[in-house]
Amino acid sequence: QVQLVESGGGSVQAGGSLRLSCALSEYPTYMRCLGWFRQAPGKEREGVAAILSGIGVTEYADSVKGRFTIAQVNADNTVSLQMNSLKPEDSAMYYCAAATSIGACLVATTYSSWGQGTQVTVSS
Repeated sequence: QVQLVESGGGSVQAGGSLRLSCALSEYPTYMRCLGWFRQAPGKEREGVAAILSGIGVTEYADSVKGRFTIAQVNADNTVSLQMNSLKPEDSAMYYCAAATSIGACLVATTYSSWGQGTQVTVSS
């Protein structure tokens, strides 16, 4: 099973930017969706952005469209999430995930492999 390790979280003021990175332990030749999810205290885990591996088609939650960008870098087996114009409501633990089965790429149950998460805190 692929291992995923996130990095790049931190604290930033509203309007600022952060770039998250997810390192995969192997090249995702058999994976379908690669996604970023987030979970705030007391809330359900929600899909933020996803990309179809090797194809490049992306999908975003309405709340982040135009502000977040997901990208897959095959050369070093990473998936990044560039987050701009951050808002306090973006504060959460962010998780990287990989899916081998067919399913909706912004739905958590599609995914079988998860990273440990990286914290993002946006202050007003």
